[in-house]
Amino acid sequence: MDTQSLQAFLAVADHGSFSLAGEHLHLTQPAVSKRIAGLEDQVGARLFDRIGRRVSLTEAGRLLLPRARQILVMVDDSRRAIGNLSGDVGGSLTMATSHHIGLHRLPPILKAYTQAHPEVRLDMRFLDSEQAYQDVLDGELELAVVTLAPSPAPDLTVVPVWVDQLRFVCGRDHPLAGREQLPLSALSTFDAVLPGHLTFTRGIVVDTFAREGLKVQVALSTNYLETLKMMVAIGLGWSVLPESLIDDEIEVLPIDHRPIQRPLGYLMHKSRTLSNAARSMLAMLEAARSPEARHWG
Repeated sequence: MDTQSLQAFLAVADHGSFSLAGEHLHLTQPAVSKRIAGLEDQVGARLFDRIGRRVSLTEAGRLLLPRARQILVMVDDSRRAIGNLSGDVGGSLTMATSHHIGLHRLPPILKAYTQAHPEVRLDMRFLDSEQAYQDVLDGELELAVVTLAPSPAPDLTVVPVWVDQLRFVCGRDHPLAGREQLPLSALSTFDAVLPGHLTFTRGIVVDTFAREGLKVQVALSTNYLETLKMMVAIGLGWSVLPESLIDDEIEVLPIDHRPIQRPLGYLMHKSRTLSNAARSMLAMLEAARSPEARHWG
């Protein structure tokens, strides 16, 4: 099996489309189909069912899928291990970060990194933290710098770098604005605007209320914290936001409860051989770790 055919197979499986796989790989649809046909000849089985515009994995395709990912990761690891022998810091570094961290935490590190290693080509992807986790597990990314999961997968190395203090906030015209002190239960009677249902941050907030026997009424959701701030400012509900986003447009609520904290940091697959470019990035992230992050957990 050649790696190009396996890459085409994974692209079609991930995108559910030969044309979208071609766009992802910068190939024509016939070229993708040719690679898949060649792979099917090699394994002696049909890998995809094509019914109209719908493309789905056959039983053989589902069996091959995790093995194909493993093969490509091993090939990439071998290339990196050999490339690392020279000691040079070059090539490409594929990493992801969330929009909030990319805007408010990473810029000084990225600036220092690109100045120290101008020969490295950064392939920076802005993803939701949950997607970045999965892409590291699947071998799509060397590193991710994101909100850390409360219970990370055992195959990952997860290291906190910063600890966000999340504050309860509302708009200036919200009924709770201007109060001197409020119990956590006061928020349960008003609508909240929070990150999406499956996000780590949403889970942290909901679990905080659940431990007090309380529920959260979520009216609207978005994974972009800057958009959440706008929603709070115009009065669509209360929320929790990092201190870095709080300004005169919104008000911090004096809730009688300790601030909610969420760890932000980097993760990598334990079985992956990191490039010298990735190791250099890790060194900068380690140097940036806050005292709170070093003592987290």
